[in-house]
Amino acid sequence: MSDAMLDGKVAVVTGSTKGIGLAVAKALMDAGASVAVSSGTAANVAAVVEELAPGGRDRVVGVPCDVRSSDDCRKLMERTVAEFGRLDILVNNAGLGRFASIREMDPADWQVQIDTNLNGVFHCSKAALSHLEASGDGWIVNVASLASRNPFAGGVAYNASKFGLLGMTEAMMLDLRHHGVRVTAILPGSVNTHFFDGEYHPEDDWKLGAEDVARAVLDILAYPGRALPSRIELRPSRPPRK
Repeated sequence: MSDAMLDGKVAVVTGSTKGIGLAVAKALMDAGASVAVSSGTAANVAAVVEELAPGGRDRVVGVPCDVRSSDDCRKLMERTVAEFGRLDILVNNAGLGRFASIREMDPADWQVQIDTNLNGVFHCSKAALSHLEASGDGWIVNVASLASRNPFAGGVAYNASKFGLLGMTEAMMLDLRHHGVRVTAILPGSVNTHFFDGEYHPEDDWKLGAEDVARAVLDILAYPGRALPSRIELRPSRPPRK
């Protein structure tokens, strides 16, 4: 795969100030793309722009965006196109998890997961669609989870949001495949990031790395126009034996 395989392409990555999203943004820039990074916190966005700037300050822009807001999502896409002139790739990565049984699940925790993990992908995809269609070879890559297919105790809201995301992704794929936009989902298993408690744990190095998921994004984007990998499941190769 050429380091310049994405020269001239423009991408938006949501939730890209840490973890998987940041790894994806870095990988896209390394492959030649211009990238808009975003999250709900303006200070974090500004810090990541500074971190990525050595890869080409003219190829990165930061746009604060709360994906639960359709207006924020529209502004994110408009700012990206105003900055770079086009939009070719949308990576919907923003997400969160709050885990409790149905007995203990706070309705606010339920709602924020549905609004972020599911509604946020809808808002961003809807806002990006006309720009991706204009590209002629647009991509929407949704970062889902193996929890999209495998329920677990305490995952009542998270599972619901990710099951919904997988179903939405597959319906979007059918809606858009004849309109110049390919849609796919990546379903990672356990990833060693900040996701659960904000800390990196060396003892969890058996898990996937964020860069492994980023590599999967690049692999998807490398497929020729005749090919559509509609779902990739990515697991740790050697999890602890139970």
